This record gives sequence, C-alpha cells and structure tokens, in this order.
Amino acid sequence: MQRATIYSIASTVGVSPSTVSRAFSRPEMVKSELRERIVTTARELGYSPNRAARGLATGRTGVIGMLVPDVENPFFPPLIRAVQGAAREKDAELLLIDSELSASAEQELVDRIRPQVDGLIIASPRLPSKQLHEVLRGIPSVIVNRAVRNLPGVVCDNTPALQEIADHLHQLGHRRIALLRGPQAAWAASHRAKAVRAWAEGKDVELVELGPFEAQFADGRAAAQQIVASDASAVFAFDDLMAAGVISGLSELGERVPADRSIVGCDDVLLAQTMTPGLTTVSAPFAELGRASVEALTELLAGGPSRTITLPGTAVLRGTVGPAAS
Repeated sequence: MQRATIYSIASTVGVSPSTVSRAFSRPEMVKSELRERIVTTARELGYSPNRAARGLATGRTGVIGMLVPDVENPFFPPLIRAVQGAAREKDAELLLIDSELSASAEQELVDRIRPQVDGLIIASPRLPSKQLHEVLRGIPSVIVNRAVRNLPGVVCDNTPALQEIADHLHQLGHRRIALLRGPQAAWAASHRAKAVRAWAEGKDVELVELGPFEAQFADGRAAAQQIVASDASAVFAFDDLMAAGVISGLSELGERVPADRSIVGCDDVLLAQTMTPGLTTVSAPFAELGRASVEALTELLAGGPSRTITLPGTAVLRGTVGPAAS
C-alpha cells in the first residue's frame, strides 16, 4: 500500500496540492467546508502531516509552550487540560514546563524553549513585570492569571463573586473575618485581597489580615493557630488548597467547620468539590480560560492586536460556611 501524500489527497478531493497543504499549514485560508473534506479524506487515506516539513514551509513549529509555576497545585491541571484541548483544535502540540515556583527558573526556561515553540502561554508568572517584558521580547506570549501592562493576557475577575460570598457571611452574622493573603509575588493574591478589603470598607466588620502564605496545604495548616488567636469567625483563604490546609489545622486544634468557623476558598478545583463538607469557593472558568488564551495567542501569531481578556468567577456556596458561632 502506497503512503498517502498531499498529491493523492488532492487527486481524490479534486483540488490542487497547494490547497491541501494550506488546509493543514494555514487552515484559516481555506473555506471551512473544503477544509473539512480535505481533513476527512486525509483521515480515510491514513495521511499524517509531517510537522517538520510543515515547519520548513511555514516557519512554524506547530508547538505552543506552556509555563506553569507548580504543576502539583490543583489549579493548574484543569487549566493545562483546557489549553491542550484548545491547542489540539488548532492542530498544535503543547510543550509543558514547570518552573517549580522559581522566578529565576522562569527566565532560564523561556530562553531554553524559545527556539522550539511558535509562542508561549505563561500561567501565574513570578517574574517582576519589567523583567517579564525583557524575557518575552521577540516571542508571541499570553499571560494567564496575571494582568501585566502592555502584555496580552487572560484573567479571571473574582471580585464580584468574592464580595457575594462576603455578603452571605455578613448575613450569617460574621463580623470578624480573617483574610489569608497569598504569595507576595502573585498578582492573583493582591487582586483577591483587594476585593475583600474593598468589600469590608464601610461595613460593620473587622478584617484581620494574616500572611502572606504560599499557596500550599502546609501553609494553610500552619495558619490555623493564627486564625484561632485572631478570634475570626470566618476565613477567606487565598485558594482551595490553602483552605483545605486551614480546615485540617483547625481540626487538629479541636475546631469544627462550619460550627466554630466558616472557611472560604477560591478556584473551585476538584479538591473543593470532593472534600467533606464541600468547600464554599469561587469557581474559575477553566475551559474558557484555556480556550481564550489559545485564541489570543493565535491572534498574535497572525499579526493581530495585543489585548487582555477578562472572564468572571462564580460564587459557589457549600458546606464550609454557616452562621457565626454565638
């Protein structure tokens, strides 16, 4: 059996070989109906595009790089899966790199993978903004989960959802609330803290700020003693993983959630949905974040404008929030 080529596909479909080539290398230049016929015929004939050859013809590798700070943090696996799915729809591969919470490693890793990828998606980078601009000079890049001036990005605005949960706590009688600040270098930490602070202004509540803490289970667990000492009846943790650590730490101290203290997380990762009681949190739109980041990068690669896309989070009330203990 002869190996299928763009020429055999072209003969079967009744188009030129260059049209077949464009259907794979520049799909936006081929009408969708014709492109679908070409792709279907290629699949039936067992044709697999040669990515290396395509790269020589187009100057593209067909690979998107994705840099995350901590692949073990439960926020990132659903985001990675969403980006990978969106990249696959663009016929692109994903090269995943973990910087292991190191800002200096981010710069080294970007330099290392730069020749291998068409562009980058960088989630929650730790590098200072000025340095990030320097590192990304010359390579199309989209920042996820952090707003950086003059760099395209996709962010989730949790402010309305956090304030909705805060209103709910207030209605339940909570008047002394602890805010566990997240990592000092994290844009999301300052953004979430700002949302809670803005809500507390003018309210008959006392906001007690603790931290900063790393977005780790162990840090949340260690914060439990400070929370008890603060006498706060409700707690906003930076994220779900930290919130789970807080609940574990409070349990060791003999405290019950939500009977003694109410706990709120952020992101609505799988952990938040499966723990008992279920964690009250803000749900991040992971599928939309991934799709939007790939779309934004695709636009950049096509010479489109740089822009920031903002998506909303959603308040999710579960069992870790209850009336303030009398």
